[in-house]
Amino acid sequence: MSRRTFHRAGEAERRRDLIAATIDVIAEQGLRAATVRQIAARAGVTGGLIRHYFESKDQMVQEAYRELMQGMLRSVDAAADAGGDTPRDRLRHFIAGNLHDNVTNARTFAVWAAFIGHVNLDPAFAAIHREYYLAFLERLEAHIRAFLADIGKPADAASCRVKAVAINGLVDGLWLEHSVARELFSETEAADIVLRSAEELLGLPPGGLT
Repeated sequence: MSRRTFHRAGEAERRRDLIAATIDVIAEQGLRAATVRQIAARAGVTGGLIRHYFESKDQMVQEAYRELMQGMLRSVDAAADAGGDTPRDRLRHFIAGNLHDNVTNARTFAVWAAFIGHVNLDPAFAAIHREYYLAFLERLEAHIRAFLADIGKPADAASCRVKAVAINGLVDGLWLEHSVARELFSETEAADIVLRSAEELLGLPPGGLT
């Protein structure tokens, strides 16, 4: 296990370094291995410094989950921003961005899998999960509404919400399948599957998003 280089920096950056070390340990050894001692060793600091930044190990692990979810959301936001200026392009790239290799890689899946079992057991994990699920859904709904309005289709809030929930279910399923069975289909194939399915849910002709 290699150590992170922990350097003198501001409070916020030091805290981020410790969260990154926590994620590293969980990715490589699992959640049970994420002890203060192991995380301190990975970060190259003392356990006392960790206790200075976090009230407990549980809080540090919760913040690691939050950072994982933030990172995934940042990735798909960046994909949409880089995808083009039209509502169609932004929606297309926002959806497809969930299947990019930087989101479906083995490391991200390992950390996510370590955390997800705690969502129904720990209210703090449940709150973080709900926060980022709703944040993703709101972004997807906004992209759908903008696109449908742009092409002259009904874009009322209620129907766009239903469509966003349905497409999110597709995205989650393909993300999971692609993360655990990458050899079965490529990033491009996975994105094409979810986009073609989204076309049907949005009442678009073939090629409406692909």
